[in-house]
Amino acid sequence: MAQGRRIAIYGAGYIGLVTGACFASLGHHVTVVDIQQERIDMLNAGRVPIYEPGLAELLRDHGDRLTFTVDGRTAAARAEVVYVCVDTPPTVSGDADLSRVWNVVRVLEGAERLQAVVTKSTVPVGTGARIRAALDGMGLVAVGYGSNPEFTAEGRAVGDFMNPDRVVVGAADDATARLIAEIHQGVNGPVVVMDVESAELTKLAANALLATKISFANEIANLAEAVGGDAASVLQAVGMDHRLGAHFLNPGLGYGGSCFPKDTTALKTLAGSAGYHFQLLAAVIEVNSLQQRRPVIRLKEALDGLSGRTVAVLGMTFKPGTDDMREAPSRVIVGRLLAEGATVRCWDPLAPDVSGAEPWSATTRHHSPIEALQGADAALVATEWPALQQVPWQEAAAAMARPLLFDGRNALDPAEMTAAGFTYLSVGRADLPPR
Repeated sequence: MAQGRRIAIYGAGYIGLVTGACFASLGHHVTVVDIQQERIDMLNAGRVPIYEPGLAELLRDHGDRLTFTVDGRTAAARAEVVYVCVDTPPTVSGDADLSRVWNVVRVLEGAERLQAVVTKSTVPVGTGARIRAALDGMGLVAVGYGSNPEFTAEGRAVGDFMNPDRVVVGAADDATARLIAEIHQGVNGPVVVMDVESAELTKLAANALLATKISFANEIANLAEAVGGDAASVLQAVGMDHRLGAHFLNPGLGYGGSCFPKDTTALKTLAGSAGYHFQLLAAVIEVNSLQQRRPVIRLKEALDGLSGRTVAVLGMTFKPGTDDMREAPSRVIVGRLLAEGATVRCWDPLAPDVSGAEPWSATTRHHSPIEALQGADAALVATEWPALQQVPWQEAAAAMARPLLFDGRNALDPAEMTAAGFTYLSVGRADLPPR
């Protein structure tokens, strides 16, 4: 194991906390900085403000090498390496909001021990050059700069960090590249070194390609519904081609979360700002937007209108294994159901309290799927939580006003659902009546 470095990580969100905990497990001394005092107080009290499998255990087991603070300037003064892991949300124009990144850069002035600044946040190509110029302007000419984008998926972020497909290191000089590679010693994955601009583009390109596969799968599913055929069988066979691969070829409700929507938009905006119309990506984004509305159209047709109907939405987070609600398809679905005049009842095992936010303020939250289904005219699976496999569906069908279910994730067995008495609708497959 390499000699432990003193690392300051700015941002105590999903990426910052996972990065900090994993670096601590590798023997480094880590200070995690955040502007939210409440979040830092929780961490200092041993409570984790987000849900991510394995994270709480890492923070507990390596707490002797972890510090949490809101004092960014002191953390920078003591650090050898600074990692920027703050949010970069899209602005009205579609560009990334880099205000939090620049807030971190400003506190670095006078950091005498600092050897390198590394950005893990997703930023537009060219951001690194601007940060390099800012560091030079503050007299930090000898401080290296690097881009080390993250490729972790929520719900398995710890495993992705420690056993990655690759560790991408973008650096303008060999010394910085070696330093970033060194602090990753113990991580089980190859290090790929490139220039900063290429590293910045790699993150956007990877997520855009994954989003493209998701939208393609949904287009095939929609076509299968129109002409016949089972999209799941088609895409399984397609994915067996070694040139293509099966990952992300599952039809459903489209992509969501903190990365795909933001990064596809960011790459499209970047291309437009460079004078290039990224036609493929524009179509990918449009397909995803329409896909999130299709379940409401299907239920509206099946119920001969949604006004006055009650719909149970099963799942609120953008995917199982996380409590993250950002850009979840359920938000669009619920908004559309309410706009059509439906009453919406929701269930999710991990989603945070969002009762004060739109559109959730007009819904009711329930403790179990059965409770949410009570008296409903239809059910809609929006997140494929494993708990749905344990629902007594025959009992659920009897509890509903009408046993109609749209499985937006193709998570349930069609034969079992029809045997339980449901009219079963899904994505890319024929509708099935109850048996």
